[in-house]
Amino acid sequence: MLLQQYGINYIVIFTENMKQSRNTVARTEITRLIHESGIALSHAELQVLLDGLCDRVTTYRVLERLMDEGIIHKVVDIDGTIKYAECHTCTTEIHHHDHLHFSCEQCKTVTCVEDVEPKIKLPVTYKVHKINLTVSGICPNCQ
Repeated sequence: MLLQQYGINYIVIFTENMKQSRNTVARTEITRLIHESGIALSHAELQVLLDGLCDRVTTYRVLERLMDEGIIHKVVDIDGTIKYAECHTCTTEIHHHDHLHFSCEQCKTVTCVEDVEPKIKLPVTYKVHKINLTVSGICPNCQ
């Protein structure tokens, strides 16, 4: 497409996916922190760990993009805090998050428990889009 403004010709190129992921320093560091933590982290926890690397809005944008790409998923703990955990079997097309999340009442960590997959049987008239299973108690580290 050719665009002309102030007598200057510009070529405008449209790509099929305009929102291609950029591998920024913030994205790399947030991905690393979530991967290495072994537990789900909240936005506030990530901001502390990032130590001024990026502002809170950038962190939210990176988290949204990582969820869209199937790299992380959102978990709500027993207190209603949104946390983010690493995906292990997800892609941009298929998200598989019907595993259990364990929220420790003592240390407040949230852990994905992948080897337990509860079965929920609803009447056929219901269509499930998402499942959020959070169990609370005391984790092995706090016992």
